[in-house]
Amino acid sequence: MSEIDLLPETRRALLHRLATGQVEGRAPSVVAAILRGGRPVWTQGWGSVDGVTPGNDVQYRIGSISKTFVAVLVLRLRDAGRLALTDPLERHLPGTAAGDVTVGELLAHTSGLAAETPAPWWERSPGAVRPEIADILGADPRKHPAGRRFHYSNAGYGLLGALVGRLHGEPWFDVLRRDVLEPLGLTRTSLMPQAPHAHGWAVHPWADVLLPEPAEDAELLAPAGQLWSTIADLGRFATFLLHGDDRVLSADSVAEMREPACPPEAISWNSGYGYGTQLLRHQDRLLSGHTGSMPGFVSTVWTSPEEDLAVVVLANTTAGLSVGGLAAELLTIVADREPRIPAPWQPLPELDPELLALAGPWYWGPAPLLLKVRPGGLLELGGLRGGGRGAKLRPTGPDTWIGLSGYYHGETLRAVRDDAGQVTHLDLGSFVLTRRPYDPPAVIPGHVDPAGWRGQS
Repeated sequence: MSEIDLLPETRRALLHRLATGQVEGRAPSVVAAILRGGRPVWTQGWGSVDGVTPGNDVQYRIGSISKTFVAVLVLRLRDAGRLALTDPLERHLPGTAAGDVTVGELLAHTSGLAAETPAPWWERSPGAVRPEIADILGADPRKHPAGRRFHYSNAGYGLLGALVGRLHGEPWFDVLRRDVLEPLGLTRTSLMPQAPHAHGWAVHPWADVLLPEPAEDAELLAPAGQLWSTIADLGRFATFLLHGDDRVLSADSVAEMREPACPPEAISWNSGYGYGTQLLRHQDRLLSGHTGSMPGFVSTVWTSPEEDLAVVVLANTTAGLSVGGLAAELLTIVADREPRIPAPWQPLPELDPELLALAGPWYWGPAPLLLKVRPGGLLELGGLRGGGRGAKLRPTGPDTWIGLSGYYHGETLRAVRDDAGQVTHLDLGSFVLTRRPYDPPAVIPGHVDPAGWRGQS
């Protein structure tokens, strides 16, 4: 495992934070990895598993990181045209007590369904006590109106696993192994533990003694938190969550997973949820990924797309170690001490003269804007003096682009031409942009006063 990309003082700071986290959290073992540019640059274990410091290949139960894998399977079905996120569950998985909630609401935890199953506590119970889908929900599964608020639901992801199985005609994990794990080379991610693996422990709150935790097969609830994996496998998965992989899910669909898909809690404006991914703002840095916990285990994967960084942390303790915060701090150490060095600037290899003719100042009424041409035919619009409603836009056809972010996300920019083929103005979601403030040759809603600009008398 190469560590040449990190300075010795950075590696020591990472080791110090990991070691103090293991000691203060009293976790029997913890193992972490940092990846940059899709390549592991630091891996470290602390504590022991069966008397040995854990490394790349030791399995831990990853809890709710399993949900992100399930979300990938659902979005694959969407991209294949087999379902829409707006489809009611009943259309594809009939007979549940939640048939009217949509697939997207289940992915984003806005279905309003109960957080947990009816008793007994599913994480410490054999899945055989819930042999039918109806057993996941119980008699009163609705806690909130669908679509109104974020309410985390393990039961909802049990339904999504059943949905994947129903549409494929085979168990969800078999689909996951064939369509995701094998293409990405995740050979040590499994439904049940495979040696070498850590054992799950509860640590007494007031004494340094341990109690073994059970590792039951949750069966129908397995999609909510059952998977076992390693630092090496989750590092590859984190790289996929940053860049996508056309064999599994495109970069655009992976980026969609980390877009906010639900309203944040009023007291938690620094966190949110996308389609199967948690979102966290940590020290003005936006992270996406997922935390996980099951009896005896805690885990986290965080990615920073802007810096092409990822971190994975796994530990075998039920409580006491805030692994999500630890992971965010490890990533921050690298990002702050060794910021990403950008690739060299290079001129475009070629450029359509018609596209170049659009570059430069434009005006929305009297407000000056600046349109820049970027690689790949992208356009970048922003205030001439900074601020304003900036946007990046991707080409969708002759003289049309679509917004990729902010206020204009999903809105169409269109270059409007006159009979001679000359661009008279730009139309951005009905906003008219002209080469001069309120340029008379353009089609300005409300028209332009024929007397033109004047002083105040």
